[in-house]
Order: sequence, then structure tokens, then C-alpha cells
Amino acid sequence: MGGERRPPAIAVTSGEPAGIGPELCLALAARRFSRRVVVLCDRGLLDARARAIGLEIPLRDYHADAPAAPGALEVLHVPLAVPAHAGRLDVANARYVLALLDRALAGCSAGEFAALVTAPVHKGIINEAGIPFTGHTEYLAEHTGTRRVVMMLAGAGLRVALATTHLALKDVPAAITREELATTIRILHRDLVAKFGIARPRILVAGLNPHAGEGGHMGREEIEVISPVLDALRLEGLDLVGPLPADTLFTRRVLAGSDAQLAMYHDQGLAVLKFAAFEEGVNITLGLPIVRTSVDHGTALDLAGTGRADPHSLFAAIEAAIGLARA
Repeated sequence: MGGERRPPAIAVTSGEPAGIGPELCLALAARRFSRRVVVLCDRGLLDARARAIGLEIPLRDYHADAPAAPGALEVLHVPLAVPAHAGRLDVANARYVLALLDRALAGCSAGEFAALVTAPVHKGIINEAGIPFTGHTEYLAEHTGTRRVVMMLAGAGLRVALATTHLALKDVPAAITREELATTIRILHRDLVAKFGIARPRILVAGLNPHAGEGGHMGREEIEVISPVLDALRLEGLDLVGPLPADTLFTRRVLAGSDAQLAMYHDQGLAVLKFAAFEEGVNITLGLPIVRTSVDHGTALDLAGTGRADPHSLFAAIEAAIGLARA
């Protein structure tokens, strides 16, 4: 019917303009998705990058009230501050990267977009521009007024969530408090139910120390923080297993029957996930009032402009966003 309202589009931010994000987005033109996909980027950058890698990609300006354009890449133009060159970071474009996120967030909040998918950004160059920035996850939490979010990567049958994210290893133990850990587990459990449709998720929880502390001989965080939290949440009806030694948690026998795994710090969980599913892993931010997914890799400046960047993680992130938006 002519007056029938179309489902909102999926917004894809193209990320650091000197990295592989723009050319990953170009690959979307040849891919068919069940929902409309819109790329937020400087249109001239996309056109120049396509020519540089020998592609002819039809670009079309995005208008929310216009019909989708099959075979073309729909672009919501956000202007660069200065021209971008593949592989060469420029602090002048740091605010452009954040402008992409701000425009996508505004669209998600207004119902213009059903979900946000992010290509990688370069944290260092944003900080060099004088803008404190620890990552997408923290930025989106702050700008949606969300006190606590949880970072989870999914792929190869794993859903690995993190109790702490981008922290120096020396700062991790102090950051794992009873209150923060309980909040993290509740958010993980709630979104597994609400967004993934798992009625009673079974969550494996890693210890912080080697051998989960070996009864206190290798650290007492398991005894004093992690176990009391798990015991209290089990009384609320959550199905939790742990704390488990991280070096055996990710073996097939232990993983069997679980729906998600909670690691205490970044590399404890993500080294395993990226080994298992680097090219098709998806980063999902839990706890936000919007759906947000991302690729599980960085800007790959050495690959930018070569045409060799693998777009499969971006494809997987978009498919995951479509599924979560439906839920």
C-alpha cells in the first residue's frame, strides 16, 4: 500500500576516514540486506576511495522519506574538516568522526534509524585532538545518559561479555566491585532475555586470577567479590556458573549448554573470541536504549586504500543489528 510506513533504516557510521571503514562501507552496495542500510560518511571521501581501489559504486543521497535504492549505496553526507588520505591520520578530522556518531544517535533517538552499526575509530587520534575518548562503548553510554553498559562480542557460537573494558591491567582489580559486577551481570542477563529471546540464559563467569584464585592462594577477588555476587544473584533466579578458571572456561566441554560467557577484563575474553571469529565477530553494546553493533577489529591503517580489507565483520554486524532491532 502506498501509505504503508517503511521500517526505519539501519545507520552505519564509516569511522576513521583514514582507515578501512570507508571501503568496508563501499562493499555494502553489492550486498542485499532485509532492511534498508544507510552509510554516514563524507560523500566525496567514499567517491575518492572507490576510485582508488578500482570500484564503480553508485552513490545516492539518503532521504528518509524517499524509497530505498537497490544496487546503490545510500549516503547521509557528513562533511570532513579536511581531505582524508588512506593510512594517514589527521587530528583535524577527529571531530568529524564524532559528528558521525552524534548524527546517528540523533536518528536512533528520533526513530529515524532502527539501529546503529559502527565501523572502527582510532582512539589515539581523537585524544590527540584534545577530546577525551576511551571508545565507542563509553561515548555512546555518556551521550544516551546510560549509567552502565556492557560490551559483548559474539561470533563462532560465543557471546563474550566483559566486566571491565578499556582499562590498564593494573586498574582492573579495583574496578571489579560487588556493585559493579552485579550490575554487569543483571544487564547481560536482561538483554539476553529481551534482545536475544533466551528465556533463561545460562552464563559462565570467569575468575580474575589464575585458576580462579586457587582457593585464595593466587588472589582473593574470587572469594571476596565474585562468589558473593554470584550467590546473591542465584537467589534472584539467575543461572550462573563460576567463578571458573579462565584458561579452561573456553573449552568445548565447559562451554556446552551456555548462552554467554563473562570475562573479567578485555584480553581475558576477547583474545579467545577474536581467535575463533576475527573476520566475522560482532561487537554488541548491551544496556543502551538503542541497538548498537560494531565490527570486532580496528582501523587497519596499513590496509586502507588497498582494497584488501575484509568486510565480513561489517556484514555480520549489520545482520546482528537487524535481528536485534526486530526483537
